Amino acid sequence: MRTRAFFGAAVACAMLALTVTACGGQSASSGSSSPSTTVATTTSSAPTSTTPAGPACTADQISVTANFGSVPTVTLPKTCSTPTSLLSKDIVAGTGTAIAKGDTINADYQLTTWSNDQMVQQSFGSQPFSTAIGVGQVIPGWDQGLIGMKAGGRRLLVVPPALGYGGQAQQGIKANETLVFIIDVHTVTAGSAGN
Repeated sequence: MRTRAFFGAAVACAMLALTVTACGGQSASSGSSSPSTTVATTTSSAPTSTTPAGPACTADQISVTANFGSVPTVTLPKTCSTPTSLLSKDIVAGTGTAIAKGDTINADYQLTTWSNDQMVQQSFGSQPFSTAIGVGQVIPGWDQGLIGMKAGGRRLLVVPPALGYGGQAQQGIKANETLVFIIDVHTVTAGSAGN
């Protein structure tokens, strides 16, 4: 009788753990939980990994493959601290039209999160991403960091939380995360605020 009661309690606890963190343990999240439940169970929004002390990393310390149009490989440095300002570096200099405020780009991108060095999104190998730049359709890091980039180029953008998603967690992205983008711009179409 006691075994049956224990088994029933264990099953009930396991069922509950699928929907919320309970029974003294943490359930693995698929990323589909709402930000409000994440905030309630998170004790800190700072990255849990140990970040080296010292000067902030620079764009030159991040290694990126230079094959425009192919899936990039990104290697983040381990000997410097997380950047706190927007970093931009052309890995491949484009030769086409330069992006101006209001222009629409057609681009491929890859997103890696700094705190855990994980690629969380990309469009390479699927449909390129199309958006206007400099008019608030994308995060401020893109609006600021892509102006002047030329079509045919690959750019590294390191976006601090204030210019990314800030304190708002996204699927696969923690709140207050530093974002590392590799962006290949295929075409630039002049917008209403363009030349």
